[in-house]
Amino acid sequence: MRQIVLDTETTGIDPKSGHRIIEIGCVELMNRKLTGRHYHEYINPQRIVEDEAIEVHGITNEFLADKPVFSHVADSFLEFIRGAELVIHNAPFDVGFIDHEFALLGQGHGRVDDHCSVIDTLVMARDKHPGQRNSLDALCKRYGVDNSGRVLHGALLDSEILADVYLMMTGGQTMLSLGAETEENAAGQSSAIRRLNASRPALRVVSANADELQLHEQKLDSLGEDCLWRR
Repeated sequence: MRQIVLDTETTGIDPKSGHRIIEIGCVELMNRKLTGRHYHEYINPQRIVEDEAIEVHGITNEFLADKPVFSHVADSFLEFIRGAELVIHNAPFDVGFIDHEFALLGQGHGRVDDHCSVIDTLVMARDKHPGQRNSLDALCKRYGVDNSGRVLHGALLDSEILADVYLMMTGGQTMLSLGAETEENAAGQSSAIRRLNASRPALRVVSANADELQLHEQKLDSLGEDCLWRR
């Protein structure tokens, strides 16, 4: 199963007000393992980034001035996500912006749900932890995912952190490291994904005490000679 963990940064909060995507970051999971493949682009939004947004992600208008516009990266981005299951925290926000960008290009690119299915980890977290804070930072703390390098939001780093959180929320995986090797990204450029120093605490092992073991044996005795757990 191919999954793409995705995050975006934007000029503001509402595409209906003309706000645009300025960064896309994705990491690939194959059968619940990080493959090392990723997609990352900064995008010139052809408009001003709001000051409130800059305070969140730190991406300035000056930095974006020489970056490609969305129409120049749309095909490579779509090729990277096509056919995958997208894993997104607060999916309506990111999907709404991506659909808006596709709509600005005309009818050729369709909508996200024409190409991918979507899992919203915010909805998943609210189901698992009702009444609790379920921001990405809160989930990192809850599941022991190291996000100490996350001072500002960034699409690639946040998608990488979300991948760890998603795997922990849904039962973990055998290997969380992407490795030290540099991988070829979807745009054909070579760059390594930054990995966090994830020193997760060891799982606590609780053994039965003598009284509990005795009660267990008594329960098995009560089940008779054909007790399955004594075969």
